[in-house]
Amino acid sequence: MKKSLYFSLIFLAMFTACKKGFPVDDDGLLITTRSDCYVSSFEILGADYQTVRSKAAVVDTTAQTVNVEVLFGTDLKNLYPQFTLVTDAKLDPKIPGKVDFSDLSNPKQWTVVSGNRKVKKTYTVYLTVQKIN
Repeated sequence: MKKSLYFSLIFLAMFTACKKGFPVDDDGLLITTRSDCYVSSFEILGADYQTVRSKAAVVDTTAQTVNVEVLFGTDLKNLYPQFTLVTDAKLDPKIPGKVDFSDLSNPKQWTVVSGNRKVKKTYTVYLTVQKIN
């Protein structure tokens, strides 16, 4: 009897703690009141999940660009870009895995969407390959 009462109380506590009404987006992420919308840093990894940057990426939040130079000899078809975003923001489209950056004349673009889902800013990632002297 005590066990069933105990489990009933736990179930009741869990049920009331999971109130509906918190707004979520299509990805199941909480929609907040934050309108900030920017990339704070950028990393790019190779197939071995190690950085392939030759120097720090330059993120320009005004021009909405990311400039990154990768090491000479990097396999540009198998790169894993990683964005660090402001709190509660999300990236569109999602990055499901490796990205092909081999067409350097066609930079990649991603859109940062604010926590309140009302502000959207498209960032262009310009990738260059380190020159060997």
